[in-house]
Amino acid sequence: MTKIILAAIDANDEAGAKKVAAQAALLAKATGAKLHAITVVPDSGMAIVGAALGPEHSDKVMRATQDSMNRFLSEHLPEAELHVVVGSIYDSIIRTADALHAELIIIGSHRPELRDYLVGPNAAKVARHAQQSVVIVR
Repeated sequence: MTKIILAAIDANDEAGAKKVAAQAALLAKATGAKLHAITVVPDSGMAIVGAALGPEHSDKVMRATQDSMNRFLSEHLPEAELHVVVGSIYDSIIRTADALHAELIIIGSHRPELRDYLVGPNAAKVARHAQQSVVIVR
């Protein structure tokens, strides 16, 4: 029985986020699992970029993301506990799933491009490297 589900919500893809949220809500209800939602703010990459933008920029982005996700969850996944993290998308999802002892990760495939062969690179990496079962929502 699944006890904990982690839904990876892409704050920049509202249509995809709604599909992931709907699937997560359905599976959580069916299994009685506790639902967590994660969104990842990509890090700035090189240290020089982060230094140039300054800590106030990072704080502003985190607050805006937190507010946006709280609004989204209140409408689509009110029972979910939100996690907003900064870092590599696929690595942050896997680390959070491990820390929560989640048994299932639900992630969207994003807008497919030919080079992605119908599954986005982050969804593919999560599916390939996660110890948990992964549901990829199209």
